[in-house]
Amino acid sequence: MTTQHPRTALHVTPGDPEIPTPAQPALRVVHETDGIDLAAAERAAGQFLQALGISTESESLRGTPGRMARAYAELFSPRPFNLTTFPNDEGYDELVLARSIPVRSVCEHHLLPFVGTAHVGYLPGRRILGLSKLARVVEHFACRPQVQERLTKQVADWLQTQLEPKGVGVVIEAEHSCMTLRGVQATGSSTLTSTLLGTLRNDARSRSEFLALAGLT
Repeated sequence: MTTQHPRTALHVTPGDPEIPTPAQPALRVVHETDGIDLAAAERAAGQFLQALGISTESESLRGTPGRMARAYAELFSPRPFNLTTFPNDEGYDELVLARSIPVRSVCEHHLLPFVGTAHVGYLPGRRILGLSKLARVVEHFACRPQVQERLTKQVADWLQTQLEPKGVGVVIEAEHSCMTLRGVQATGSSTLTSTLLGTLRNDARSRSEFLALAGLT
C-alpha cells in the first residue's frame, strides 16, 4: 500500500523566505440524500395518475409512471463536484462574474419546474475559484424542491462561507410554471431575486458595477 503525499504550492510573503506549504485540497461536494427508490416512485406515479382519472393502460402511457419517476429523480440529483480553488497570487481584486448560468429547479409548492438564468459574481480574497464551479454551485442548490428566494441566498451564503471573498453577488431571473401554466396563467412573466454580501452590499460603486455587468441596469 502506498501513501500519496499532497502536492505543495509555493507562497511568497513579502519579507519572508519562500516556504513551500501544502496546497489546499479541493472540497468534494456531494448532495446528501436518504436514497432514491425508483420502483416505489414508479408505483406512486401510477397511482397518482389513476387518482386523477388518467389510465396508463394504453401503449403510449404504459411507461409513463416509470418515466415520471426517472425524470424527477434526475431533477433532484445534482452531480457531485470538487470545489477547486487556487491562491490569488497576483492579488486580483476586481469583480469576477459568470453571467447567464442556466437554472432549472422545481417549485416546492406545486412540484412544477421553474427555469431561468443566474448571474454570480464575487470579489476575490486570498483565493480564486475555478470558473466552472460557479455553475456547479448553482446546480447543486437548484436540484431539489426550492423557492427562488431561498435558492438565491443559499448560493451566495455558501460561496461566502467556502471562499471567504470580499463580496458575493447572486441574481436569479426565472419563469415559474406554477404562475404561467396554472392559477393566474401569467404567461411571459418572470421573477427576479438577488442577494448581495460584503462589499457588493455595503459599497454603492461596487454594487452598481455588479448590477451593470450582470445587465440589470
